[in-house]
Amino acid sequence: MSRPFGYFVHHQGRGHAERCAAILNALPPERPVTIFCARDDIFPALPPHVERIVIPSLFEPTGMEATGMDMVPTPDTLHCAPLGWPGIRHAMAVIARWFDTANPALMICDVSAEIAQLARICSVPHVKILQHGDRGDPGHRAAYDGAAGLLAAFDEALAQPEWDAAMRAKTCFAGGLGVDTRVPERELARQRIGVGADEEMILVLSGGGGGGFAQAPLGVGARSRPGARWITIGPIVRDWHATEPGNIEHRGWVDNAADHVAAADLVIASTGNTTCQQVLAAARPWLAIPEWRYFDEQHRKAEALVAAGVACVRPHLPSSAQAWTAALAETLGQHRPAIQRAMIADSPAQMAADWLEALAHRLWPIEPAPLSPSIGAHS
Repeated sequence: MSRPFGYFVHHQGRGHAERCAAILNALPPERPVTIFCARDDIFPALPPHVERIVIPSLFEPTGMEATGMDMVPTPDTLHCAPLGWPGIRHAMAVIARWFDTANPALMICDVSAEIAQLARICSVPHVKILQHGDRGDPGHRAAYDGAAGLLAAFDEALAQPEWDAAMRAKTCFAGGLGVDTRVPERELARQRIGVGADEEMILVLSGGGGGGFAQAPLGVGARSRPGARWITIGPIVRDWHATEPGNIEHRGWVDNAADHVAAADLVIASTGNTTCQQVLAAARPWLAIPEWRYFDEQHRKAEALVAAGVACVRPHLPSSAQAWTAALAETLGQHRPAIQRAMIADSPAQMAADWLEALAHRLWPIEPAPLSPSIGAHS
């Protein structure tokens, strides 16, 4: 049997679990995989040879944490490593114990700089998922520089300018990874979501990683373009002072987001990874509004989207009818569908799986002999 892969999955949002499942379903069946995650209910269908181990969250307190240690500063090489948290201690112990007993070929980290560094300290080669953002700090650099490889769930055209040639050389760029990028036919999608063939439809899409867009500015936008049908999916933050017209409809969470994107004449959405890949695959005019994330992840991704010419960006939702009119006109005027479609690989999950397999074979060209029972024994 092949040496196993380990896979840490961050449980915030949906993108981490979705790309994990996509990769694992593309790996050869003889490659066993063990997933470590704080939740086991966020994954799409996984192959039968995958083991899931639930570990405590690395950043959510349980009430058992010690108090009085916060005056000890966190070193620059770490991001979230509070002292006196038994949950973190247990999670790290579970992973380290698995490293010792499973003798893995690779540990894939999506995402945690601390677990990436734990793998390196435990002499396990790791692959770090590469994300946008201001990540030149010592913690991220240690995770990236110490990685055997980097995996990016986006096209290389969206790379940040400071990622040098050495960093790109060890990166697998797989645009569309973890997202079903099959685009429904527009007319069929409109029939399925109840939108007329001749209606102008503006879609507002909020993903699962944040709280959603505010209601009031969307009402201003809908009033500024009364001939369009505005539909929102995902969470919306209710504003008591919002004055909404009749051409906006809030549908909340839906199971057919791809149909809504395919049906839209224009999409307003943040720059989370799943959202990005869906909009780019559908090649729709996109007004991108980055949300707050650690390390300015979405803002740096928005900069990359603008540089690549695949989205119009505003730092926040327009705040007046005039600002909405200008933003929508710019979004439609700068639309470049061919460049958007080129951002999505034909088979990104298979590309990533093949790259991981090739990396593992380069790292372990000859299987090491089993450790002698005498090693580490005391006489």
